[in-house]
Amino acid sequence: MSKNKKIALVFGGFITAVAAAFYPIFFYPLTHRDEYRQVQKTNRTGINQADIQPAGVKIWSDPFKPAGK
Repeated sequence: MSKNKKIALVFGGFITAVAAAFYPIFFYPLTHRDEYRQVQKTNRTGINQADIQPAGVKIWSDPFKPAGK
């Protein structure tokens, strides 16, 4: 195998590994918004956000809500 092919395989493998790591962190939640909303609704039931937020910190918001809505 030539040197250029080995370098291309190494970089291709690196890119693949980075993409595989980003999928469950970033892309899966974006494609399964309703599932994540339901989980957060269940987890935050009975919590008064103002009581547990430090002073001066913005109250929680829905991270899956499109901006501007």
